[in-house]
Amino acid sequence: MNALSVENLGHSFGNRRVLDGVSFSVAQGRMCILLGRNGAGKTTLFSLITGLYHARSGSVHVFDQAMDVNPSAALAQMGVVFQLPTLDLDLTAGENLRYHAALHGLSQALSKERSIHELGRLDVLDRIDDPARALSGGQRRRVEIARALMHSPRLLLLDEPTTGLDVPGRRALERHVRELCRQRGIAVLWTTHFLEELTADDDVVVLHRGTMRWAGRADRLATDLGVASTGEAFASLTESE
Repeated sequence: MNALSVENLGHSFGNRRVLDGVSFSVAQGRMCILLGRNGAGKTTLFSLITGLYHARSGSVHVFDQAMDVNPSAALAQMGVVFQLPTLDLDLTAGENLRYHAALHGLSQALSKERSIHELGRLDVLDRIDDPARALSGGQRRRVEIARALMHSPRLLLLDEPTTGLDVPGRRALERHVRELCRQRGIAVLWTTHFLEELTADDDVVVLHRGTMRWAGRADRLATDLGVASTGEAFASLTESE
């Protein structure tokens, strides 16, 4: 079953076309990497999928819910981590999570239970009562992911989630998200321009200048392009015309 289906999605800002006929899907329990250089259109696509923008053409379905028909039902199944930080810095880590849970109708008891569980899984439970502004960049990112999981979404979307993190922090974050796929069957769409964030088993969508250039398993990318490495394949797909 597809957790996310994007069909012929297009968008413009005025006369500038930023996405053109993008189609791909993310299967339940799979990690899909949306790969593209800065300016490829990844964040615009992410904004269309999450309903921040209304697509000029095409459609987005989250499981069986159409974003343009029933956005509330579609969004209820998503957990979202945006590229720019969105924590309230004056609230504690726990308060940020409990506020999000309240918006999704969770009881206070369940909210407390899940905040402890999610922060514990991400090794930041000891900071639950600390203001978000007192946390490091990596800790804030972990709290954002914990917050996105509070309402038990079946689809997790992360836009450049490792931006600003050091290498150990990036690796830890990647490991945790992959475990979510394996252990909970959550589908993940992860946008990045870092090739080192791919593994051979990942599904990959390469986006360049608003168009989809390639889609498939990461271990097929170099072979399909007839080159020696994933890096060469990515360079070939995204070289400027």
